[in-house]
Amino acid sequence: MSEFLLEIMTEELPSSHVRLGLEQLRPALASELRAAGLLSGEAVEAFGTCRRLIVRAEISGRQPDREEKVIGPPRAAAFKPDGEPTTAAQGFARSRKIDVSCLEVFETERGAYVGFRRTESGRPAEDVLPEVLVRVVSGLSFPKMMRWGDHPFRFSRPVVNLLCLVDGRPVSFEAFGRKSSDFTLGHKIFFPEKKIRPEGYESYRDGLREAEVIVEPEARRALIERGAKSLLEPLGAALHPDPGLLEKLVYDVEKPHVVLGSFDDDYLRLPLEILSTAMREGQHLFTVVKDGRQLPHFIGVADIREDARGHVRRGNERVLRARLKDADFFWQADLKVPLRKRAEGLERVVFQEKLGSYAEKARRLTKLVSYLCPKVDAARMKKDAVLAAELCKADLLTDMVREFSSLQGRMGGLLAREQGLSEGAARAVYEHYQPASLEDASPATLPGAVLSVADKLDSIAGVMGLGIQSTGSSDPFGLRRNAHGVCKVILDRKWVVSLRRLTDMAVGGYGSKLSLPAVEVKAAVMDFFAGRLRFIFERRGFRYDLVNAALGAGMDNLTYARLRLEALHELRSSALFEPFILMAKRVNNILRGQPECRMNAGLLVDREEKALWDVFGLVKDNAATMCARGEFVQAQKLVFRLQPALNAFFDKVLVMAEEKKLRHNRLGMLQAISRLLLQVADYGQVVVEGEKAQS
Repeated sequence: MSEFLLEIMTEELPSSHVRLGLEQLRPALASELRAAGLLSGEAVEAFGTCRRLIVRAEISGRQPDREEKVIGPPRAAAFKPDGEPTTAAQGFARSRKIDVSCLEVFETERGAYVGFRRTESGRPAEDVLPEVLVRVVSGLSFPKMMRWGDHPFRFSRPVVNLLCLVDGRPVSFEAFGRKSSDFTLGHKIFFPEKKIRPEGYESYRDGLREAEVIVEPEARRALIERGAKSLLEPLGAALHPDPGLLEKLVYDVEKPHVVLGSFDDDYLRLPLEILSTAMREGQHLFTVVKDGRQLPHFIGVADIREDARGHVRRGNERVLRARLKDADFFWQADLKVPLRKRAEGLERVVFQEKLGSYAEKARRLTKLVSYLCPKVDAARMKKDAVLAAELCKADLLTDMVREFSSLQGRMGGLLAREQGLSEGAARAVYEHYQPASLEDASPATLPGAVLSVADKLDSIAGVMGLGIQSTGSSDPFGLRRNAHGVCKVILDRKWVVSLRRLTDMAVGGYGSKLSLPAVEVKAAVMDFFAGRLRFIFERRGFRYDLVNAALGAGMDNLTYARLRLEALHELRSSALFEPFILMAKRVNNILRGQPECRMNAGLLVDREEKALWDVFGLVKDNAATMCARGEFVQAQKLVFRLQPALNAFFDKVLVMAEEKKLRHNRLGMLQAISRLLLQVADYGQVVVEGEKAQS
């Protein structure tokens, strides 16, 4: 094996572009190396800094030799009946510069042909890599791309250097108008001209460390965390958790230095959410807390060695002073206007050009939460939920949200509490944008969860009702994020509620505003949720075919869909599972294309079909009751009992009997069994060993 190292060095990259570049580089390079025969397994590691995208891998030093068959004329044309080669065979052998005795007969799809085997020697990695690297690096894309100089090339930021090594030997290739070099450069401030010529990854890493560059993200993260802890220990304080900010700062610097600053105690009258937002947005500062309360300090991170003279600290303090002064002014001014009064102005705020105002959205939300509350045992909290629905968008008109848009929802909740609204309504307003992602927490309160689902579903129904769809690269209205939020809240809360009925209400709330027919919109919304739910379940590690089997039985009730899936996952290792799957598929195959038939127990003739009907009768009612209660493990174990009777039935009874009445009666019995099975799971979607997935 050989050590492979690639570095793309650029001007300053945004942290989001660093992560996006690495997310593309690792799989793309792994795929290309594997296709070239230079990589086995997943041994590709991608990491970087704000100026470097780095890939490290173990690869083969050369491609494996490859044997191929060279096909010539048909056997009938190549050899006479007595086995002597014809002029066609001799000509083919001569053209390929081989002896005619080397010819063999190969069976192909077109019949028997003659030919020969030859071995193509694998090429050294250094010869293959230039082609691979050009394809990979030129295929990277970013939300905003730049051109520089007179070059037609585009990248996130101008590329300043390329380095590629195999076992310490430079590999020459050209991309972005630059030829690769045998060196890299140190820190942009301290060692901008220092050329480091590494002999492998370790000397690359160590050489850059001496030049004030820490290439591993986890090492930079550890330096930030240790530095903050060291500065805060004397205060008995800690960082207010902000994983997103920490992740950003890790990729914003090459050599992190942590500084501790302070601000005027008077600003502690501001809520923690406002203080932390003012610090994070613009200055990327961490809030400092002790026993859950804000302290008049902050932690900052700079790309420097040290701040001995305090220039960085004082600069941050000066800028933060002005920002907190503005935040304090906005907070005091916003407190003076009651949320109820402010909500009246939502008539003038456009939700979406064709979908009307936020005031109209608020009215739709009140209807949705009024319907949903009793369905999820929140009837006693309906008053709070309805009040929250009326006021949840009012903070869009506050000065604070105009300045710090990330405070939407939370600002409304803070104002509601300060202005004396009920705690339940205030919390619901505060939480209703949650969860912002699948990793984010769902609302902690029941009214908040109800309002969250109503708000997200209303937005999905409206946007999709205009014919707007999310695509792989574009989702400007956050449809995927909103759908994930709806699914997460329902699954986290284990609500047993009809998504189809909720969708009907959400679509119906828009009346004639939608561009598409309501029936079409409802179908599109349900299909969209099916795709998002499939993504969520597969992301949690469930097999794709089991996911299809669970959703194929119905996804109107998301909680039951998950319970079906968990039952399939639990029982997949049972000795009864695969034989039952094959039997269920046999039932489906027999019924495919058959008309709907009625079952008449009086027409049962053979002992085996009577026995099957008796077992089915015992299983049916109990299994249906279990499914209605969400007890899918027990229901599935129960339907397993059909297996012996089905085996005997298929062994002894001819389903497709010549007599029409008998045939239809037996088909009717199998259709009844199929309907029962479909309440538990769509077993036809399960893939057993040796089978291909069904579409």
